[in-house]
Amino acid sequence: MKIGQVARETGLSIKAIRYYHDIGLVVAERGDNGYRAYSRAQVDQLRFIARSKALGFTLEQCGELLSLQQRTDRTAAEVKALAADQLALVRDRITQLQALEARLNDLVGRCHGGAGPQCPILDSLSGEAESPISSCKD
Repeated sequence: MKIGQVARETGLSIKAIRYYHDIGLVVAERGDNGYRAYSRAQVDQLRFIARSKALGFTLEQCGELLSLQQRTDRTAAEVKALAADQLALVRDRITQLQALEARLNDLVGRCHGGAGPQCPILDSLSGEAESPISSCKD
């Protein structure tokens, strides 16, 4: 199967598919004409990667998951551990985003808009007021 059709079937961009090939994640055979030819199994692997990426897994983690999927000696505990780690990261990001939302909400609430030049948002960002992002450094 040619790369354009693979892209349509997987929802991945041609550029991403080529990159995955270049890093050895899913390697297609090259025909005599130099074009990559993808098998049904490779298309399924790329679809698997696309779904994994949609859950926030890194390419390295996608490779681990793909390897686990293909291994008959894998354990569900190995897969669960990867997913649990990812879930913990997602929850941490949600907590950080909620804190960011609260800070931005506070800034927007303190700024009355108006026609004058005074702006608590700009004052805060330039350090003239207590910084609303000081605890976002980690």
